[in-house]
Amino acid sequence: MAEDRIPRVRALLDAVRAEGRTALTAPEGKVVADAYGIAVPGEELATDVEEAVAYAARFAGPVVMKIVSPDILHKTDAGGVVVGVEGAADVRAAFHEIVANARAYDADARITGVQIQELLPKGQEVIVGAVTDPTFGKVVAFGLGGVLVEVLKDVTFRLAPVDADEALSMLDSIRAAEILRGVRGQAAVDRWAVAEQIRRVSELVAEFPEIAEVDLNPVIATAEGAVAADIRVILSDTPVKERRRYTRAEILTSMRRLMEPVSVAVIGASNEQGKIGNSVMRNLIDGGFAGDIHPVNPRADDILGRKAYRSVADVPGDVDVAVFAIPARFVAPALEEVGRKRIPNAVLIPSGFAETGEHALQDEIVAIAERYGVRLLGPNIYGYYSTWQDLCATFCTPYDVKGGVALTSQSGGIGMAVLGFARTTRTGVSAIVGLGNKSDLDEDDLLTWFGEDPHTRCIAMHLEDLKDGRAFVEAARATVPKKPVVVLKAGRTAAGARAAGSHTGALAGDDAVYDDILRQAGVIRAPGLTEMLEYARALPVLPTPKGDNIVIITGAGGSGVLLSDAVTDNGLTLMEIPPDLDASFREFIPPFGAAGNPVDITGGEPPSTYEATIRLGLEDPRIHALVLGYWHTIVTPPMVFAELTARVVAEFRARGVEKPVVASLAGDVEVEEACQYLYERGVVAYPYTTERPVEVLGAKYRWARAAGLLGGRS
Repeated sequence: MAEDRIPRVRALLDAVRAEGRTALTAPEGKVVADAYGIAVPGEELATDVEEAVAYAARFAGPVVMKIVSPDILHKTDAGGVVVGVEGAADVRAAFHEIVANARAYDADARITGVQIQELLPKGQEVIVGAVTDPTFGKVVAFGLGGVLVEVLKDVTFRLAPVDADEALSMLDSIRAAEILRGVRGQAAVDRWAVAEQIRRVSELVAEFPEIAEVDLNPVIATAEGAVAADIRVILSDTPVKERRRYTRAEILTSMRRLMEPVSVAVIGASNEQGKIGNSVMRNLIDGGFAGDIHPVNPRADDILGRKAYRSVADVPGDVDVAVFAIPARFVAPALEEVGRKRIPNAVLIPSGFAETGEHALQDEIVAIAERYGVRLLGPNIYGYYSTWQDLCATFCTPYDVKGGVALTSQSGGIGMAVLGFARTTRTGVSAIVGLGNKSDLDEDDLLTWFGEDPHTRCIAMHLEDLKDGRAFVEAARATVPKKPVVVLKAGRTAAGARAAGSHTGALAGDDAVYDDILRQAGVIRAPGLTEMLEYARALPVLPTPKGDNIVIITGAGGSGVLLSDAVTDNGLTLMEIPPDLDASFREFIPPFGAAGNPVDITGGEPPSTYEATIRLGLEDPRIHALVLGYWHTIVTPPMVFAELTARVVAEFRARGVEKPVVASLAGDVEVEEACQYLYERGVVAYPYTTERPVEVLGAKYRWARAAGLLGGRS
């Protein structure tokens, strides 16, 4: 019964631990499987050859025979598996062969006996498993199994536990999903039976954190059910360290004082140009921060016209943020003073902590901060910008163009690339935040804040890792229904398959897990820095689509083909133009043009043709998004095209008709100005590329689906 499964499995795992083992034997694995309703074949453990003959006879057909040893994890590698054994003579021969092979493989291995297991019917082999990911904790996996598992590596991952619907979705998330639906006359597998295997494994690992890995491989899936031919369970040999968690209310309270401070102290403020403390002070003052700015320096009375204090303890009144611009070795005692003054936030610009191997020094400041309830941003950061507060608490160049994009980066260099992009493209930002070593504050804290911040419409994050993947997913799930979250995860090609005791563990490379779970959280993953920044810039500009039907209107047939490819590549849908709409488009294009989709109006057409076809695309409610392909001609110059397009789009938006419109402009350098003009008026346009405008449209569609604003594919 379900209510007594935990004590049964707990007793078993404790007994395994008591023997100093981390791997369960096959019979022990069956005990776990039975407790959780994981379907496995009938089996018996034979301790001698005559027991093997007797047990095999009970199954009335061929059997599988496997070595059972607590010291032999990979039975096949040891020659410890024989399949399709039938008849007393063959059972005896297989028993002796298996034991002899095991002895040859490991002379010191303890042999418990030979497992006699009923032979399952042929079916589709899949793998169901779970691993303990260092970032996300318990993760359940599904993919093609058997000999294909390590060849194709067609596996998908989810956070455990999963419910029935989430488990079922995993069957459609592998590349070979069509095989499970039945191909070339083969029957479809029992999808619910496979999903149940996934769900029950996920429950098992969620209820027993000490289980490091579970492997059901292969699971034989047929039209009648799904049965695990083999179960492998491995226990962790190290305890899981719990990270300190803060409640949502606690995060919002401290983040509000960080991002909307009334009073800022600069520890290490300086009058000397070239010092970080001088740069931070100048940026705060020159940036127009309206709150109190308190320089702290024991060797100065006045810094940049402001009264200086020997210690932060001497600063009058409450302080919301202490910005540190002092060497690493002086941070700990100064942080003690910050804690005693009850300042809730410390922004640690200095380097020289964990990134240089000084882990003890970083651990010390974290312990001090936790003791006093101070939240730490950094160390090893460029600072942060909160533009709507006119706050520039950084030693880098100032930026004051207010807007709806919040940008964060773990790297200072990437942070400055973000700044340069924002300035070049005139992207307004609500904040730019450096995270550095992430000794405390990290992406989930920022997501929680930006999700509620009325100034922020889109969040873009560069990260190298996540300290607490589950906290990030929780924050992302709360944020995505309200605004898009774009992530650039560095290290896509880093060592994926680490040493593991199971097929699932070997397949759970870091990036594979990140990719699936970020998608599960509704996050838009950008393949590179440029894409992250372009998505962040474009998503707040584009209206949310109301359906999947996309129409391409182009003045060049070649662009139309490339735009069509881009639509398909980004998982979008070209509308099948119904006859009445096709006839309507044909009224505006020359006989040598082409209706259908793309609608090719040809390059020699005057502005009126562009305008008429764009109007038709916006008027027809069956069309949900427009992709425009412009070709530079003197008949319709770039700025003429830009002005008429912007005017028509604005007219329809004033009437309440809002559809995403993106444009690709091919031509001479004048198209650059035309693209900027369009972008500023709500049409996302790019020169010299057919891929980029459709990529950002695809990102908008992915967010709309994740946010539940658009049905269909995820």
